[in-house]
Amino acid sequence: MLIEDLNIIVKVAEFRSITAAAASLDMRTATASAAIKRVEAALGMPLFIRTTRQLRLSSEGERYIPNLEKALLMLELAKQNVKDDLDVVDGEMRLGISSDLGRNVVIPWLDELMAAHQKLTLKVHLTDSNIDFYRDPVDIALRYGSPADSNFYGFKICNVPRILCASPEYIDRVGKPEHPQELATHNGLFYQLHDLVHDVWQFSAGEHNVKIKMTGDRVSNDGELVRRWCVAGHGVATKSSLDVCDDLLSGRLLSLMPEFTPTATELWLICPSRQLITPAVRLLRDSLQAKCNQRLRKLVDAGLLTEDVLK
Repeated sequence: MLIEDLNIIVKVAEFRSITAAAASLDMRTATASAAIKRVEAALGMPLFIRTTRQLRLSSEGERYIPNLEKALLMLELAKQNVKDDLDVVDGEMRLGISSDLGRNVVIPWLDELMAAHQKLTLKVHLTDSNIDFYRDPVDIALRYGSPADSNFYGFKICNVPRILCASPEYIDRVGKPEHPQELATHNGLFYQLHDLVHDVWQFSAGEHNVKIKMTGDRVSNDGELVRRWCVAGHGVATKSSLDVCDDLLSGRLLSLMPEFTPTATELWLICPSRQLITPAVRLLRDSLQAKCNQRLRKLVDAGLLTEDVLK
């Protein structure tokens, strides 16, 4: 029996669905079904009971699959221990990244990494939605915000200040706000996650906090589109300093009300299992930390951020 087939068996048992398991492994449903048939034929017993409406474990499957999971884990650990000792950087990285950060910032960094380590392969899942490691075809994710699940393993990449910004053209047309209360007369550009529109903006100045309910005519679930609207002069937005670094340094966007700072966040590299922390993942972590700090350093040197963001 092929180890690849056995991994498919474990995934089907986890999802209780051949279609969902195939999607998580980025393969055709027919391929997963064929793997099940090969394993069941080799064992001489059915592992699943399939009907038109559901799939469940057979009594044989209930006994076999827990032992199979342990055996596959031991094999993976043995392989990983050898690679760790040799510091081998290879294999496939299945990485989830937010759209704006991924497409415009991180992808060129990944290209450099792969050019230096040519046995490395990459599958990128660009999405601004929350990553579900058990449903989405990813093993690691680069996300804003610290891990919400204490069972996950994570590496903090950097602090990420948010910046209130607008284009020079918009400011010439509408005027420059000096206090959060003045934002009531401005057009907000909003990010939406599922049904939640992020139209309540909070700012701090020392110990003083101000919360503003914004209004605006544009909402998107794609962070890159919100940035593009902002550059095009359609309104004001709060964006990650990593996302808008190039726009700020080039003058396409202006930082507004620097004495009132939007709520900051952090960038984390997250994975659901310790076994997924390979030499390649550790190399990615180190590279991201160095590259992000270089990017933030440019904003500090330009007077757009303070030195403490690099701590």
